[in-house]
Amino acid sequence: MAGFEFHSRRVHPALRPYVAEVTGYAYPGQPPALHRGLPSQYLTLVITLDEPLGLAWPGAPVTTYGTVVGGLHSTAVHISQSPNRSGIQLALRPAAARALLGLPPGELASMVVELDDVLGSPARAISERLRAAPTWVDRFDIVERVLLEHWADEPAPAPRAELGWAWRRLRETAGAVSVEELATEVGWSRRHLTDRFTIEFGLGPKVAGRVMRFEQAVGRLRRDPKLRLADLSAELGYADQAHLTREWNTIAGCSPRQWVAEEVFPNVQDQPAGAGAESGYEHDNREEDRGRRLADARLP
Repeated sequence: MAGFEFHSRRVHPALRPYVAEVTGYAYPGQPPALHRGLPSQYLTLVITLDEPLGLAWPGAPVTTYGTVVGGLHSTAVHISQSPNRSGIQLALRPAAARALLGLPPGELASMVVELDDVLGSPARAISERLRAAPTWVDRFDIVERVLLEHWADEPAPAPRAELGWAWRRLRETAGAVSVEELATEVGWSRRHLTDRFTIEFGLGPKVAGRVMRFEQAVGRLRRDPKLRLADLSAELGYADQAHLTREWNTIAGCSPRQWVAEEVFPNVQDQPAGAGAESGYEHDNREEDRGRRLADARLP
């Protein structure tokens, strides 16, 4: 399987409250027959630069998209039967759904839709301009300008502060804080917090916490594919290695070692020499790692 080629740069300062990462990707050879888009704490926006992107939830037929936005989800989506070779991908913080799309992130949970359907003409314009741009730097510039120019004039009202607090606590602890503790901190009952949190984000706080811990495991295995699963389980607070493996099978649809064998080692071996970031902003060596993590955990 041919590896990914990545290009990335730091997000424009004005967009950082809403956009975590911007990455350009390309397959030098044939796209893989199957790539798993793993759950994470981000919504995903993908703008293809050539052919459509083929996406399917497990057991469902493949649907192709030119420009797609995907909400938070707790199981992997399959990228398959997809002629798409290149595009730009954005990892969106939940706040971006209200600010950019004018709706709460919960309305996009566990689904993918054409960006045109929610954003309208700016989505069509950005796709056309990106395809005509000659370099990755030009493409990143276009994405930033469009986002800055077309940010929702009337964003959806902000959620209750308690929900923002609960989300930040889950993110900061990688899902280690309990729902009971969250409820106590915000002064709500567990049931009220769970109901309101699920409406806002599309995932309940317990499920969101599981996803964030899983996301940590994905990152650790990408950085160290030979890491012992027993050590990883202990590090991240899983009961034991069997618990970690069950979580992977539930969320990713495969075991950790199967994912490493199919999607980590081939990409590491095939990564082109010199592939990396082009930046109009201050750059550091963490950008390439962010791009590789993006390919694993998102899309969408």
